[in-house]
Amino acid sequence: MAAAIERYFNVALFFLVLSGFLMLAATGALDLPALAIVGLALLTRGYSLLTRRDLQIPESWTTLLTLVYVLVYFADYLFLSGAFLTATIHLVLFLIVMRLFSLQRPRDHYLLAVLAFLMVLASAVLTVGSTFVFAFAAFLFVAVLTFVLMEMRHSIGGGTAPSLVSKSGQALGTEPPFPGKHRRMAYNLVAIAPALMLLILACSFFIFFFLPRVSSRYLTAYAPTSDVSTGFSDHLQLGRIGQIQQSSAVVMHIEIDNDTQGLYELKWRGVALNTFNGNAWSNSFGSTQLEFSGAGVYRLGRSGPTTPVNPRRNIHYSVLMEPLGTNVFFLAERPRVLRGNYRPLSIDAGGAIYNMDLEHPIARYEADSELPDVDADALRLAPNAPAERSDAYLKLPPIDLRISKLAEDITAGSSNNYDKALAIEQYLRTHLGYTLELPRTQPKDPLAHFLFERKQGHCEYFASSMAVMLRTLGIPSRIVNGFRGGEFNDLTGQYVIRASNAHSWVEAFFPGFGWVSFDPTPASSLSNHDGWSRLQLYVDAAASFWREWIINYDIHHQRELGQTAATNTRRFLDDARVWIERQHRALLRRARRAHHHIADFPAQWLGTVIGAVLFMIAVTNSRRLLRALRAYHLRANPGRSPRESAALWYERMVARLGRLGWRKSASQTPADFIAAIQEPELKMRVAVFTQHYESARFGKSVEDAEVLPRLFEKITAGERPPKREESG
Repeated sequence: MAAAIERYFNVALFFLVLSGFLMLAATGALDLPALAIVGLALLTRGYSLLTRRDLQIPESWTTLLTLVYVLVYFADYLFLSGAFLTATIHLVLFLIVMRLFSLQRPRDHYLLAVLAFLMVLASAVLTVGSTFVFAFAAFLFVAVLTFVLMEMRHSIGGGTAPSLVSKSGQALGTEPPFPGKHRRMAYNLVAIAPALMLLILACSFFIFFFLPRVSSRYLTAYAPTSDVSTGFSDHLQLGRIGQIQQSSAVVMHIEIDNDTQGLYELKWRGVALNTFNGNAWSNSFGSTQLEFSGAGVYRLGRSGPTTPVNPRRNIHYSVLMEPLGTNVFFLAERPRVLRGNYRPLSIDAGGAIYNMDLEHPIARYEADSELPDVDADALRLAPNAPAERSDAYLKLPPIDLRISKLAEDITAGSSNNYDKALAIEQYLRTHLGYTLELPRTQPKDPLAHFLFERKQGHCEYFASSMAVMLRTLGIPSRIVNGFRGGEFNDLTGQYVIRASNAHSWVEAFFPGFGWVSFDPTPASSLSNHDGWSRLQLYVDAAASFWREWIINYDIHHQRELGQTAATNTRRFLDDARVWIERQHRALLRRARRAHHHIADFPAQWLGTVIGAVLFMIAVTNSRRLLRALRAYHLRANPGRSPRESAALWYERMVARLGRLGWRKSASQTPADFIAAIQEPELKMRVAVFTQHYESARFGKSVEDAEVLPRLFEKITAGERPPKREESG
């Protein structure tokens, strides 16, 4: 027994570590050396368990290697990974590899189980995907098995398999690890573990949803930043947006009120950059803190474009962001109100909104925007002279003279700044191609290389080229980085914005009207919908629910859940009350109709009731009635089935004599029963009856069977009560 428990425990502990490592590897945050080394160690340990070979590292080696790795840990944190979480994960993986091959004392097993849980904790920090719950359920299943076996092992003082010895005392080796009598134990463990796992998960979800929640970052502050976060900062190298577009990772979900068909194709504005040095864009302006209006509401005023808009183009939308590591709010053009549990917020001169609240990273927020409705005729009347304080949007580094010459040639037939901007936008859309293939080496002058040599690129190059050409013409301009479009999921009513939707476009300033957007990227690149299958839509809907109600679950969600539950409960009780009242009224109507029928036709109803009762009695006792009819038929016609009729007549005869006091016991034979009768005349008649009964029953004699009714009548005609002895 001890050997079987020890064997099962070692296998379960191995799978506990393996499941924890697979959860950590699935986050994609582990580097290749860590994956290779730990994966090889786990394969080796699995092979040793399979072949029952004990591979152990001497304890002196483990102590020395652990001391050496302390120095490696600090070097990893300071110079190699440069991140606390990554260096700590490397430390945990090192300890796991060491303990896998140095399990000698019970505390080593406990430590290995704790390290496996630390891997699960690290994976929870590094991912917010909905697949985590399924992976955690698998880990929990193995953990239940492991700790049950650990307790069984501890209770029997386990740790070594008992040796088998012969009667003479000679050792025969250890007990087989999987004897047949212990296999049922394994089946029982595998059967009970899912029940315990489901019970634990159910209790956990109950506590999760109803325990008061406090938002906090905890270890997520140490999580690595994403590529998207570096693409929406105050400094952006040319080509960075193109790298982001290579990924199809989900960035955010956006739900627009009253939009159930995906009617919008909007740009989600992030950061505006005004300074260009020939290779990169940056923002030279600082930000100012926004005034908090209370209840998580910020009035953004009239930042951004001030082009007259149609008031009916107002939209309200909710944004659910993935953990990107950026503090920029992505909003539709011309935002007016921002709502969220964030304090404080700031805004820069380019209209970008930043979250300055380190305790509440951006996750979910709501906003109102007025979508611009450009009046082209009014913009053509705008002054062509640059506005005051627009020098920051006109500065240029030394550029290739061909760029300014190209801008002049393109706009030679335009008399106003708006038509010039349209001409440059149209030229770039129609004369250059779109590609996400990045150049192998960054050219010295990337814009000149894009316009005159390569003649293809992604949105960043199109937007930068247009902004620079506008500045050569004296038109203030800047580029804006954000996202465009998105795939509409009709199951959730949300737009799914991916990293591949990252986009750059241009804003030009027109005195008296403000900033107006232009998008010089070719139109063919704008329609990049994937044509999702229904399965992908369901997966995205599940992931969206996970992010909204699990990852971002806080006191506000609890309040919303409580209000929804109260409303639904009230509605359910009201519906139940209405249904009960309706059923009660219907029952009363049926009762009145029945009363009228009974009062008008009493005889008919009485006959119907009696007939129904008799029918129910007949149905209930149908088997007994059939047996009685068959017995009557056999007794009336003994010649048709002599054996069965003989048995019935004999039973009837014994029953009649039993009422007179001559009871036949189950142990008595017919002959013993005859000998027990004390009345000579009755005894003789019973003996004659028994003789004919045996001939009919065992000899199938029809003649003897037909005689039995007459003999029964003689017995009953001459029957006398037995003599009773006087009590002394």
